[in-house]
Amino acid sequence: MKEMIVETLSPEETFELGKKIGQEAMPGTVYTLTGDLGAGKTVFTQGVAAGLGITEPVNSPTFTIVQIYEGGRCPFYHLDVYRIGDISEMDEIGYEDYFYGDGVCLIEWADLIEEILPEHLVRIQIAKDLEKGFDYRKISLQGEENKLK
Repeated sequence: MKEMIVETLSPEETFELGKKIGQEAMPGTVYTLTGDLGAGKTVFTQGVAAGLGITEPVNSPTFTIVQIYEGGRCPFYHLDVYRIGDISEMDEIGYEDYFYGDGVCLIEWADLIEEILPEHLVRIQIAKDLEKGFDYRKISLQGEENKLK
């Protein structure tokens, strides 16, 4: 497992890191994204989408659980499982189609569904540190060497 830590000092830098990840993402890759409310998960995700060539607006699918974007170089499956009450709800949305599909899958609040996550994935955690500034973010990426560049 390779780990990479990136510090960003603005939402724009967080977006740009997400965009770089999206540009390098390969179809079939699953990213998990964790962090407190307001940590910058949506900004990061918007960057990933931009890196995949998605031009439509990207918002967190908190109430719909999954949003599919098909305007880029491959499908982008964006899941927000914050409101999942029971793991069986994931079966109802057909999660395997997204985890093992032909696109890039990004799952916010993935720690809530840990038991069904695929073995091979990239874990991303965003943490704030107000002592280092309001917009400071420590972004940890952990995954297989060939998926982290």
